[in-house]
Amino acid sequence: MNDRETEINEEPVDDGAAASDAEASSDSAVPSKVLQDFSQGFRQANRKVKTFPQSPGVYLMKDSAGVVIYVGKAKNLRSRASSYFLKAASEDARTADWIGDIADIDFVETESEVDALLMESRLIKDIQPRNNKELKDDKSFPYLMITTREEFPRVEVTREPPSKGVKLYGPFTSAGALRGAIQVMQRIFKFRTCSLDISESDERWQWFRPCLLASINQCTAPCNFRISKEDYRRDIKRLQTFLDGGKTKLLREMRGEMKTASKALDFERAAVLRDEINMIERLEERGELDTHAQPEVFYIDPQKGLSGLKKVLGLSETPRVIEGVDIAHLGGNETVASLVQFIDGLPFKPGYRRFRIQEVKGIDDFRSIYEVVSRRFRGLSDRQEAFPDVLLIDGGKGQLNAAMAAFRDQDIQPPTVISLAKRDEEIFRPGISEPLKLSKNAFALRLLQYVRDESHRFAQHYHHILRSKSSLER
Repeated sequence: MNDRETEINEEPVDDGAAASDAEASSDSAVPSKVLQDFSQGFRQANRKVKTFPQSPGVYLMKDSAGVVIYVGKAKNLRSRASSYFLKAASEDARTADWIGDIADIDFVETESEVDALLMESRLIKDIQPRNNKELKDDKSFPYLMITTREEFPRVEVTREPPSKGVKLYGPFTSAGALRGAIQVMQRIFKFRTCSLDISESDERWQWFRPCLLASINQCTAPCNFRISKEDYRRDIKRLQTFLDGGKTKLLREMRGEMKTASKALDFERAAVLRDEINMIERLEERGELDTHAQPEVFYIDPQKGLSGLKKVLGLSETPRVIEGVDIAHLGGNETVASLVQFIDGLPFKPGYRRFRIQEVKGIDDFRSIYEVVSRRFRGLSDRQEAFPDVLLIDGGKGQLNAAMAAFRDQDIQPPTVISLAKRDEEIFRPGISEPLKLSKNAFALRLLQYVRDESHRFAQHYHHILRSKSSLER
């Protein structure tokens, strides 16, 4: 392997256990005699956690080889991570057999506890640390889904949303809290949650008997034509406005009603309103679709995507190997590049690479792309290794030109090189001024988006994990 590249380390998975929730305390620190039994790396990590911020985030523990062995989330990074270096952790059956392997610890700060929880889940699924057990399965977070292609849209909670025909909110961290909030919203917006295929043109629906939700005034019963399609869609639009951030007025009214009920000594009603307010407020406990993507949730047919690429790019053969390049910046000045590899339309993680940009000062995506493409393909050429069938650059025409300049200056015949601009999802090709615009539901575009988003995720997450100098080889 080229000494300028670094691979991610995909270790075999062993069952392990989560750490104790004990908070850091000087009264329960590991005795010096016990510390002497651990490695120098463990003692250095013990000192390092004392410099962690007291804010939400994710912490990552590594062994002496730099392999991540445990990932956890925290409301307070310093306090939570310090708990692993207490006497209790060395005696706890859940952690005692592996904390001695800790040789280093790092963290990724997040904006909220929700972001920390979602990032923890994503990293555990991707890295598969040997001492994490709970989140290694394929269980995903729930979404609130509103159908958009039905005459009378419905609302439901799902862990397996379709890729089109729906408006999604989430992912949410608690399915129970989300379902509770939907019950509250249904009393206000009176939408349907059933799976009936209702059509305004089918007169038989006017004889249909509505369910109990209509009787208790929680649904306007479109199944019985008690509401027109236009009026029902207007209610759904109000719901979407509410979910998009327009709930301040509603919460203010509910709090006023709660105070009125309390003053009237109607404590039962006040308690119900209090619980409903809490449910509505918990709708904020969700991530953003772009930031917390769950690739295992949104299925992309790889063969249709590859066949589509062959057609739209005019290739003589169906491509098998696609590589994607993305650039990310650390601290405003430090730049890192990621390279992901897909084989037959699926991620091939042993082929993933990271690069610390060496020859560029400050932020310059064009020169950074030039450097990483030069290094990657010069290395493949020198080792006489096969090139990918398609190289995808994250960006527009400028980023694509930078990549092509790298091939030209290295005197290397390039593979098929394209770039994908995120704003309008336009595909740029060398020597062609006009971008290629595909339908947003085209299999080829969705596959390219998957490669692009995976390279972006890898750049944003993994270089934070390994940001110490020893983690990214120069």
